[in-house]
Order: sequence, then structure tokens, then C-alpha cells
Amino acid sequence: MNAKIEDIDAVVAAVERQADGISSWEFRRADGGPLPPFTAGAHIDVQLANGMSRSYSLCNAQEDRDRYVVAINRDPNSRGGSTLIHDTVKPGDRITLSAPRNHFPLVEDAGHVVLIAGGIGITPMYCMIQRLQRLQRSWELWYSCRQRSMCAFRERLEALEASKPGRVHFNFDQEPGGRMLDLKQVIAGTLGDAHFYCCGPNPMLQAFETAATELGRPRDHVHVEYFAAKEEAALEGGYSVVCVQSGIELRIEHGQSILDALIKADIDIAYSCSEGICGTCECKVLEGVPDHRDSVLTPDEQAANDRIMVCCSGSQSARLVLDI
Repeated sequence: MNAKIEDIDAVVAAVERQADGISSWEFRRADGGPLPPFTAGAHIDVQLANGMSRSYSLCNAQEDRDRYVVAINRDPNSRGGSTLIHDTVKPGDRITLSAPRNHFPLVEDAGHVVLIAGGIGITPMYCMIQRLQRLQRSWELWYSCRQRSMCAFRERLEALEASKPGRVHFNFDQEPGGRMLDLKQVIAGTLGDAHFYCCGPNPMLQAFETAATELGRPRDHVHVEYFAAKEEAALEGGYSVVCVQSGIELRIEHGQSILDALIKADIDIAYSCSEGICGTCECKVLEGVPDHRDSVLTPDEQAANDRIMVCCSGSQSARLVLDI
């Protein structure tokens, strides 16, 4: 059976405004002990009072062992998690967190790293910048927001730019004279061995992936992290899932996800986002061909067909055998 993600009993140590609509929350372990380590690009799940769980990227330095910091945009079009946190989570509150997981790891020995952020997509990038600074590696940031007032960590990024000009590029597309960031130009103007990281709204990520492919960038040098599902979940049903460890076989009906069926059968499985963007519900595939709909696995990892995100992916074969 899948191992449960470790729960951490934490307390909200501080809440700080970072930009219009964006605040950061600092969490510390309630017993004062050290937190599990993490690496740049990692995220944690935050358990909310109404039973929801939401994943947020860590934006503080990975060397920190006494705190986790996340920055969250108050998004009125979200599923309610960000609004609830902004409205109710305050200093002194107790809260349950997961241990960090990383599906967006930084290649620390890359000759050069190009970070491209849109809006709240700056959060994992800011963590990466702190790590690259510590390692004294070569990097540059292209950070696009609608307006200057919506730019999180702006003063700290401006200080980094002042210390070594030419690394931080801001783009405010809704200010006078502003325009959308030309992703193709950014990629084309960078040396061939660079690693690229992009995080932001789905249209930006899709345009980035298209540009990188058209310009012939190696697939293993192109890294993306989605904050929202890029594909509809596979809910066609009409196949069976064999749960080897549990010793049962489930019939997946139309309109039902594999995760829905597992929960209904009281099979213990960790999950969070239910959109295929956090990786919590990953299961090992022993037989069968998944219908991948997640935004976590790379194309090569999906082609291997040895794991599946059961919250959103289905099956191309009549029978799928999982190690759960």
C-alpha cells in the first residue's frame, strides 16, 4: 500500500504581504524541532480547516531547517483554497502540513539556468535563485506580471540585479507600453547548453513548451511546473483496476476516476490536488497501459508506463494492475 506522506504539526509563525493579492505564510514545527529537509522546486501540502488540501511551492532557502515559507495569490477563480487561507489563516494558528516533495528539481551543476516566471509562478523560482546564489552558479530570471504592484519579492530581486546587473528582467504586460513576454526570443537568445525552468499560467507554459520544441532545445533541458491541470481528467471508465496489495479488483465506471473507486473501496491512498499537478497519488503500474492526463511526469516518464497519477489518469487497456 502507498506510504502516507508524513504529517507535520505546524504553527503559523508569520504572515507577510508580498504584493497586491499575494502574501507569504511562514510555518514552523509546533514542537520547535527541525523540519524535514527540502530541495529547490519542492512543494508542501497545506491541510485546511474545511478538509481541503492544497499544494504550494516553497520559496525560502533550502538550507532553512526551522521553517517553510509559501507565497499564495488570492485567486477568486480558484477552487477556494487561496481565498480561505487569505481570509482565515493567521499568526499563531496550528496547521497540518505534509513533508516536502519535489517534481520540479533544480539541476545544480548546469552551466547556465534560465528561470521564466509568470505571476505567482515566481515562488519556486525564488527558491531556486537562493540556491543558485549559494552555489555561485550562473542564472537569469525573466519575470512577467500584469503590473509592477503585483510583482512578489520585487525589492529583493531588484537588490540582486543591482549587485550584478543583467540577470533579472521584469516584464509588466498591462502597464503603458507593455506587451507579452516573447518566450521564443528569450529561449533563442540563450546558449545551447542552458537549462530552462518555467512556471506560471497554463497558456504561458504551453507557449514555452512549444517554443522550446520548435527551437530544438533538448527535452531534458526544459522543465515546467503546472499549477492547474493541462488536460481533462480521464473519466470515460469501462476498464478494471487490480489492486495487488489490497487483493481486490475494481470496475471503473463512466464518470469515475481511479481515485474515486479506490476511496469508495476504502483503500488507503494519499492524495491532495485531484488534478494531477502535485504527484501525491502516484502509484506503480505492474501491468496495462495508462491513459496519462497528469502534469507531473515528463513525456519520457509517461512513455515508460510504469506509474500513474490515479486522480486524473485512466487506462488505455481493459485491465490495469497497480501495486497498491
